[in-house]
Amino acid sequence: MFEKILIANRGEIAVRVICACKDLGIKTVAVYSEADRHSLHVRFADEAICIGPAKSSRSYLDIPSVISAAEITNVDAIHPGYGFLSENADFAQVCETSEIKFIGPRPAVTRAMGLKQHARAAMRDCGVPILPGSDGILKSPEEALDTAERIGYPVMLKASAGGGGRGMRVVREAADLPALLTQAQQEAQAAFACPDVYMEKLIEAPRHIEFQVLADEHGHIEILGERECSIQRRHQKLLEEAPSPALSPQLRQELMASLRDAMRQIGYTNAGTIEFLMDEDGKLYFIEVNARIQVEHPVTEAITGIDLVKSQILVAAGCPLPEIIQQPVTFRGHAIECRINAENPDTFAPSPGRITGLNLPGDIGIRVDTAAYTDYVIPPYYDSLVAKLIAYGRDRTEAIARMRRALDMFVVEGIYTTIPLHQRIMQDADFIAGKTDTRFLSRFGSRS
Repeated sequence: MFEKILIANRGEIAVRVICACKDLGIKTVAVYSEADRHSLHVRFADEAICIGPAKSSRSYLDIPSVISAAEITNVDAIHPGYGFLSENADFAQVCETSEIKFIGPRPAVTRAMGLKQHARAAMRDCGVPILPGSDGILKSPEEALDTAERIGYPVMLKASAGGGGRGMRVVREAADLPALLTQAQQEAQAAFACPDVYMEKLIEAPRHIEFQVLADEHGHIEILGERECSIQRRHQKLLEEAPSPALSPQLRQELMASLRDAMRQIGYTNAGTIEFLMDEDGKLYFIEVNARIQVEHPVTEAITGIDLVKSQILVAAGCPLPEIIQQPVTFRGHAIECRINAENPDTFAPSPGRITGLNLPGDIGIRVDTAAYTDYVIPPYYDSLVAKLIAYGRDRTEAIARMRRALDMFVVEGIYTTIPLHQRIMQDADFIAGKTDTRFLSRFGSRS
């Protein structure tokens, strides 16, 4: 087992990893920017090292600084959390070269899954359904026009190395395609230092459903059910739940079996997520693999009883899955996660600043993952997540009731948050009926 782990991240996920390490008796090292000097992950870790100024490119994304901190503190492993360097295959490779265990997939797998056209090809070869689209990277406007004509408009242009909605363009007619292709390539280059773009058939109002995978280094693979992530704004998730109200037990089992085989053929290890879109006919199509832990992992933990972050560490230490989790995996109850962001709930304008008052809800069925506290200053340099509020119930109705109660008792003063938005969603008739898709928020806004 590892003796000391460095957490190459900040905020609530850094605190979450520290908690898992404490449960395992592992010492921790926090890295932090000058803006995060007073953060909770700095306080709760056994050691802490400042790695640079507030700008993430000069701190949390600075590979030499992170590796130097790891070598100075003599750690055995690095946990990247999510975001920042978590899916950076070059970082994973540097860790391996430095004889520091990277808690995640191997560099070659991360690199292959990070290029979405490679992931599409791998899944297609394993029999997993994928959206109709280009065979690979679009090399010219002429090839893009031919591909769009073959699969039919509307289509979506997507950055191969992308995420978070950047490098994406919807094309509804041929006349717009050349210009939008150029825009997508330029945005992809600026955001990911890679201009490669591919094409998929656009599903107008899909559900976004993802499956959680956990795989050890001995060939054991488990698919830990799915999460519904359809309520989004600009491709950023706001609310997730598990299981999805849209999946039948039969479809769930069939997909889990297919995905288990696919991830084995890919050689995947550690935790990851396989993302799908569901069309109006209930058909699922693979879109990408996220080779890391997800923000919304607590809802899977709630319905399986499996500590995913602790499992990540044990897998990286060489433990086989049968010794880590109880098998067969069983699913019980329903869980919902609301992302509480420092944003105006009506305009979504960022709201950094000092938290002057804070009350976190609790009682049966409620979990709060946060790094916030009274007098903590939400910095303007990073994502706006203040907390993740998770409600668990024996069924979806009870989970919704508990989430309503928790939102009513969640108090954050001094800044705007999205709590009022989530309160309205919890009362919405379509949400209560499980009728959601990626356009839910635009329809919801017109009703509220």
